Amino acid sequence: MAINTEKLGMVLQNFVASTTDVQGAALVTPDGLPLGASLPGGMDEERVSAMSASMLSLGERIGLELARGTIDRIFVEGDQGFGILTGCGEDAVLLVLASAKAKQGVLMLEIKRVLTELKLILV
Repeated sequence: MAINTEKLGMVLQNFVASTTDVQGAALVTPDGLPLGASLPGGMDEERVSAMSASMLSLGERIGLELARGTIDRIFVEGDQGFGILTGCGEDAVLLVLASAKAKQGVLMLEIKRVLTELKLILV
């Protein structure tokens, strides 16, 4: 069954537009191929996808080497905001970009909500 990339893109666009302080989102394969994205202007979707896959691979390796178990989320915090990488089933990874003023608890709840919606499309 083919993945409906148009529907994935619409879900991501709605998520970015309706979630306070979220600046962008991308759904990528663990190999770094883009499935859908709603990113700020100037960001290359394929480059973001490749970096997300690299982050996931490194995070999984760190989790294994440091005996932390299965990685649920990779969180990068900078002075301009957050990058949160979360698994979306076995075949996809969600990257969310949020501003520095984002409330982390609310953000995590919204990510959990959109993950449920995305997983239904990926089935």
